[in-house]
Parts: sequence; structure tokens; C-alpha cells
Amino acid sequence: MRHKLNSRQAIKKQFGLTLIEVMVALAIFALTASAIVKASGDHLSSVGQIEQITFATWVANNRLTHLHISSTWPVENNKSGDEEMAGNTWYWQQKVEKTSDKDMVKVEVSVATDKKFENAVTSITAFITKRT
Repeated sequence: MRHKLNSRQAIKKQFGLTLIEVMVALAIFALTASAIVKASGDHLSSVGQIEQITFATWVANNRLTHLHISSTWPVENNKSGDEEMAGNTWYWQQKVEKTSDKDMVKVEVSVATDKKFENAVTSITAFITKRT
């Protein structure tokens, strides 16, 4: 009989968790959940930045394409303008530098979200040749 009492006591000890075990499990869960929430927030903010860079790059590429197909030579330096895309106004500015080839120039188009270019988003450089 004594053997049965010891096994019943052993079974009773195995049921449930102690308060310390529950608190440790909750602490682990809380740390994991907060890390997941932070990672999700970081991901969402980077998606917005990637979207902004993508649209700004399209605006710069549109400007460079316009320069490639334009028959105006030489390309104007320090010309600026704006373009509507994706519900936003994007401001661009082009800077032209001479190269060693007289029929080729280096053009850098910068795109920003404001006219003063305090929030420049991207800058693209291309070489434009004189059309013959």
C-alpha cells in the first residue's frame, strides 16, 4: 500500500506548472511578441521608403529619356521642373558636365519631394550624345 501512496504523490506533483514557470513562459512570450511587432513596423516603414525611391527613379528616368529623344543641343544646365506621379509632385533638377568628347555630356538628374531639394530622394547619372 505504501508503494501506491508514493506513486499518487508523484503523480500529483507532476500536474500543473509552478508560478515561476508560468512567469518565465510569459516573459519569453512578451519578448518574442515585442520583437515581432518591432520587425513588422520596420518592414512597413522600409516599404514606404522603397516606394518613394521607385517613383523618384521613374521621374528621373522620364527626364533622361526626354533628353535622349530631344533634338536640342547642347543640353541645358541647371534646368529644373516638376512632375506629377502617383498622386505626388516630384521636383527634378538636372546638372550637365562636359566630357572629353565634344559630342557627349554627362547629365545628373536629382529628384526631391520639395522645391528646395532638402529632401532629395534619388539621383541618376547618364551620358547624352549629340543627335546627328
